[in-house]
Amino acid sequence: MVGSKVTLDKIPRLDTTNSSVDIDLIGIAKNNNETRSAAVAFMSYNTMDNLLKPDFFNTSNDTIKTMMSTVISATLPKTTNTKLTKPVNFTLKHIREFDPNGSLSCVYWNISEWIVDGCSVLKTNSSYTVCSCVHLSTFALIMQTSRPSEVLCAVISGVLHFLFLSGFVWMFIEAVLLFICVKNLSQISSKKREVLSSGFLCVIGYTVPLVVVAVSVGLLPEGYGSEHCWIKMDKGFIWSFLGPVCVILALNMILFINIIISLNSTLKNLNAEVSQMKQTKIMTVKTLAQFVILGCSWILGFFTNGRKELEILFLILNSQQGTFIFLVYCVLNNEVRQQFRKFFRCLCCVKQH
Repeated sequence: MVGSKVTLDKIPRLDTTNSSVDIDLIGIAKNNNETRSAAVAFMSYNTMDNLLKPDFFNTSNDTIKTMMSTVISATLPKTTNTKLTKPVNFTLKHIREFDPNGSLSCVYWNISEWIVDGCSVLKTNSSYTVCSCVHLSTFALIMQTSRPSEVLCAVISGVLHFLFLSGFVWMFIEAVLLFICVKNLSQISSKKREVLSSGFLCVIGYTVPLVVVAVSVGLLPEGYGSEHCWIKMDKGFIWSFLGPVCVILALNMILFINIIISLNSTLKNLNAEVSQMKQTKIMTVKTLAQFVILGCSWILGFFTNGRKELEILFLILNSQQGTFIFLVYCVLNNEVRQQFRKFFRCLCCVKQH
């Protein structure tokens, strides 16, 4: 305590076993015009972290949180005007091994959680940390470290980002090929070779998503690696996936509308090339069906909002993508079926001999 008759120029540092505090108690006393006095109480709780656990420090990052100091408390009892004249500095000794790769936070207890508002790390080393706070409360030092599998999880989410985008880009390429086929029914194969060679398609199909992922990593590398090993939802980073998907779905819708109009017109005016028209119809059905599986099911995903029945339907539809592609492009494909027939005939011939 200090009073009107105290002639101290500086308040001595208050110490406990693992912590200390520097507070301008003389300046606070001068602000109390009537009594010209002030008092400070400084306490340290050795086992309080068992109750006020570091997990109550809520952050957007999925990290391991460790209490690095004893829980301390500072108050101004018997002091009318408790406004601080300058920030209070707490020196907190580390009670656990310090990880140089960890992130330290000076926190205070606010009703039901640890928060950092008004507190900051002034300096730190391997033994202790100095926290500066603009108010008094119950304080602690918490260290955040990355989970062992977080890097792997971030890599997995980046790969998934690339693969899903590739699927949508190839869906768009399929729609473009169908559009060309409908527009040029009499010269499909030549137009494919001339405009969209297989090499060019592979470059487009894999380069575009690769560029999107590379730019995303460059802008916000910490955006990968949520608790589900997917893109994190904070800071709008999910739009690095949803943005391209929405653009592709919109373009596909425009192409499909044009395809239906063009095919309608062609079927009315064209009497020849019946087999070619039949092939075009089959391709239309295939691509429309592929759009349903790769496109519309994702549109459903935009509206799940935690509704279990929609989430289950979304998962069922998307889990059948591979099955559907196998059925349409292998089982229902005449050329593939013919090749299988030849293979089984040869196999039977070998067995007979």
